[in-house]
Amino acid sequence: MIRIENFIQLKAFARQDALLLSLLWIVSFACMTMMPAGALGNLLALATPFLIAWRLSKFRDQALDGHISFRRAFAYSAYTFFYASLVFALAQFVYFRFLDHGTFADLVAGSMKLLTPVYEQNGLSKTEISQTISQITMLTPIEWSFVFMMQNFVIGVIASLPIAAVCMRKTK
Repeated sequence: MIRIENFIQLKAFARQDALLLSLLWIVSFACMTMMPAGALGNLLALATPFLIAWRLSKFRDQALDGHISFRRAFAYSAYTFFYASLVFALAQFVYFRFLDHGTFADLVAGSMKLLTPVYEQNGLSKTEISQTISQITMLTPIEWSFVFMMQNFVIGVIASLPIAAVCMRKTK
């Protein structure tokens, strides 16, 4: 059973490490928007589980004397993803609201137009595809931010399972 002091400590460390993760995501997003064909943004995004595992092992070794259960490791990782998703969504909202002016939506719509033959082979009609493209271009900055926030949180919860499994250490 987890004590309230341990839970407060876990959330405090998760918030601190979420700032590092959100900075990684912001730099990754900036690289993807400035250089869409470059691989640096994707590589930075792929570094996410390694950053979380590294910070989790630091939390385990420095704050918990080298012992952490799977449940606590999962909670730490999930909270880190949750807090980072909130900070990243705020940064994305600022970008979409003040800097983007529809460029990102046009990029996504252009990608969908290029993939129209693939969508048609999978059973979608041209009218469905064009309706989806027009709906994407009409998303507001807050909607874009919310979509990415939820995506990051769901992927984070799923990624927390193997991260916690790798980083847990039981007491002897």
